[in-house]
Amino acid sequence: MDLKTTYLGLKLKNPIVPSASPLSYSLDSMKQLEDAGASAIVMYSLFEEQIAHERSELLHYLSHGTESYAEALSYFPDVQQYNTGPEEYLEHIHKAKKSLEIPVIGSLNGVSVGGWIEYAKKIQDAGADALELNMYYIPTSLDVSATELENKYLEVAKTVKNSVTIPVAIKMSAFFTSVANIAKKFDNLGINGLVLFNRFYQPDIDLEALEIQPNVILSTPQALRLPMRWIAILHGRIRASLAASSGIHKSEDVIKMLLAGSDVTMMCSALLKYGPDHIKKTLADVEQWMKDNEYISVQQMKGSMSQKSVADPAAFERANYMKSLYSYK
Repeated sequence: MDLKTTYLGLKLKNPIVPSASPLSYSLDSMKQLEDAGASAIVMYSLFEEQIAHERSELLHYLSHGTESYAEALSYFPDVQQYNTGPEEYLEHIHKAKKSLEIPVIGSLNGVSVGGWIEYAKKIQDAGADALELNMYYIPTSLDVSATELENKYLEVAKTVKNSVTIPVAIKMSAFFTSVANIAKKFDNLGINGLVLFNRFYQPDIDLEALEIQPNVILSTPQALRLPMRWIAILHGRIRASLAASSGIHKSEDVIKMLLAGSDVTMMCSALLKYGPDHIKKTLADVEQWMKDNEYISVQQMKGSMSQKSVADPAAFERANYMKSLYSYK
């Protein structure tokens, strides 16, 4: 079976890519992922707040614009809690590139142009094969319009894309007014890939301490429904590569996403739960399914169940809404 695929112009041996997670904190665990069959690795994210914290370039935003960040200022971790600072992050990429044979994709997480341009270039210089922009903005102001929000994203994407020569992917939010339209706008900027979708971690309330606290809940396979729909809709309609993220736990999830039109599937929660060797089992199961269903390559599978390829394109739209509701027994 031919499992090869192409993502961001990178030739990959199979469609499973570990997404940004603690598994890339150490070279040992990255090597374990490679040995288990990972075709590329997305590094854990370098946060804009880390750059700002070290250099104090975004003090105004940290002090007065806490709605702009994934966590309020009161949840900003102590320096000792960081895995690494910006310079250590770059060194980690450099070492990973020397130790691994598979592509290494850097990750920047933030929202303003700020230090992104400089560090995008530095990540490129450190040897990263590509760069993923994880733009995480929570617009809590009643005065920020959808257009203003979109323009903020597009400005960062355009500026970073124009500052580097390596491929750039955007890890998108699913909460745009028109997902298809903003995807097209990113595509028109020359963005090389879209990762669908970013999981916004939601805060919880500690009923004992009566405090707001961060809380991470791993994804479940049910989470794949949202990215699968939009990948199926976008496949063949934009030039950018499509990466499926959220809910990729087993071979069935990988297969569904490929049939919908994704170029790669990004796995995180399942690897945190089951360990790196879960990749090996998943790939074996994908190959077996391909054999049983007479597919000879991932390329043959890709997009065969996308909106433009299926007999009933309305299955991905509202026209299927009533049918879905009445199908429940």
